[in-house]
Amino acid sequence: MATTTIDTPVEGLEIHAYRIPTDSPEADGTYAWESTTVVIVQAYGGEKVGLGYTYGSRAVGELIRDQLADAVIGRDAMAVTACWDAMVRSIRNQGRPGQCSMAIAAVDTALWDLKARLLDVPLVTLLGQVREGVAVYGSGGFTSYPPERLCEQLNGWVEAGIRRVKMKVGAHPEADPERVRLAADAIGPGADLFVDANGAYSRKQALALAECFAGRGVSWFEEPVSSDDLEGLRLIRDRGPAGMDIAAGEYGYDAFYFRHMLEAGAVDVLQADATRCGGITGFLRAADLAWAFDIPLSGHTAPALHLHIGCAAPRIRHCEYFHDHVRIEEMLFEGVVKPVQGVLHPDLSRPGMGLELKRGEAERFAL
Repeated sequence: MATTTIDTPVEGLEIHAYRIPTDSPEADGTYAWESTTVVIVQAYGGEKVGLGYTYGSRAVGELIRDQLADAVIGRDAMAVTACWDAMVRSIRNQGRPGQCSMAIAAVDTALWDLKARLLDVPLVTLLGQVREGVAVYGSGGFTSYPPERLCEQLNGWVEAGIRRVKMKVGAHPEADPERVRLAADAIGPGADLFVDANGAYSRKQALALAECFAGRGVSWFEEPVSSDDLEGLRLIRDRGPAGMDIAAGEYGYDAFYFRHMLEAGAVDVLQADATRCGGITGFLRAADLAWAFDIPLSGHTAPALHLHIGCAAPRIRHCEYFHDHVRIEEMLFEGVVKPVQGVLHPDLSRPGMGLELKRGEAERFAL
């Protein structure tokens, strides 16, 4: 029986960093920012170009140039997992969590996109589609917003058909019950309200506020305490209100992190971020763990990137439609799709992730 092989090496990587100002100051329970940096990688091979990206500092791009490029250039573009393994080996002495995993993420995503383009198929087809679309929840509601902006943004998503919305809490705990009340009144009883403390609360504080928030219909409490406090997350999961999911995992950089979180019984819903956890390869491993532990999975931020892998992950519940990243992705990429009645559907007429860099627009923000 004849076999067909494709021998296409990775010919080169092009790396750029762009810093985009926010449309107003943004803050959560533990951090504030006025700009976001995106590092974009384009992988070349076989007259095709794959695109990947991560949200991190410009140092991530330098790490790719100095460390990861040599690990993948010349390797088979069809053997993405082998490239991923080579990148992980190459950063052994730099440490896996943090910027190294984010750098790997950008390159890995570009290589998966390149492979799909070489085969001329949408990425979700290459990965194995299990659903036609992935639900999203609107996310923003920053602690820096005045009440009017908070309510306007959340209600805007609901009116657009996105019936799940998330707000930030934790910067001023004493004010959070009233802010949550205002938000709940703004979106009405037909929508689900989520809160995200970004680890700002103590254990007892989080438990008390969980009861308060539940009275306002909050059904999702993200990082009520630090995501490194697995005992605290488990405490709040066990003792918190029925019907309120405890979620965490956005700062997971490898499969060991996700496994420890799941073994500890720390969450009702596992979050994973492909821009942090080693790209599409790393996200798929988090998805396998979620499946094995029978725990729902949620994609964290970067909706354009999580669309295809979300449609290929069996236990996915939804992906985060994050205000900051939605702005950036629509600004920098052609082919970004919009949700219809709260669901994103991949454009199956376009190969790969279906995204193309708007170079002229991007150059205005180049670092």
